[in-house]
Parts: sequence; C-alpha cells; structure tokens
Amino acid sequence: MAENNFYDSVYQVVRLIPPGRVTSYGAIAAYLGTKGSSRMVGYAMQACGNANPQVPAHRVVNRQGLLTAKFHFGGDLMQQLLESEGVKVADDQVQDFKDLFWDPAVELAL
Repeated sequence: MAENNFYDSVYQVVRLIPPGRVTSYGAIAAYLGTKGSSRMVGYAMQACGNANPQVPAHRVVNRQGLLTAKFHFGGDLMQQLLESEGVKVADDQVQDFKDLFWDPAVELAL
C-alpha cells in the first residue's frame, strides 16, 4: 500500500471517531490490516494538518490512553480539544479510557 493511500485510509477511520470517544494508533493499524504499523499511524497523524476534510487527530492516543502526541498540537491544545468533547484528562492521560475507547474493528464491523 502506498504511503499516501495508507495515510488516506487512516484519515478515513479517524474521521469516524465520534466526539467524546478516543482510539489508539494500534487499533487503527489493526483495523486496516497492518497490525504492526501503529508507528505509521502516528506518522499519518503528524502529517494530517492540511488534510481536507479535517482529521480529528486529538482523538487518537496511545494504547494506555496517554496523549503522546500532545506536543504536536502545541501547549495543552490536545487536552483542551478532548475536554471540550467531555473527555476527562489528568496528567496527560484519558480518564475512563476503557469506557471511552472506540475500537474500529468493533464499531465498523460489517
């Protein structure tokens, strides 16, 4: 799969995450059939700034619910965006992560 096509596939999945929910890089990679490529999903998230339509990258966190990409947003913007959707964040970690976790393999199952 070409890098641009992979990134576009990632963006399509991320755009489906409902407000107030989060998913992980690994869950997206697994859903796309590329289980070992969670780092590539992270690279896609870093590159999504000019994607149209917009990609709600703030809803993608690591497998423990940590806001590992927060420095790409600058300051506390990632946390603010999540909190504006009702997601509680403490010490850079999504609270109630298991309850808020949106698994594309489950949610988008045919």
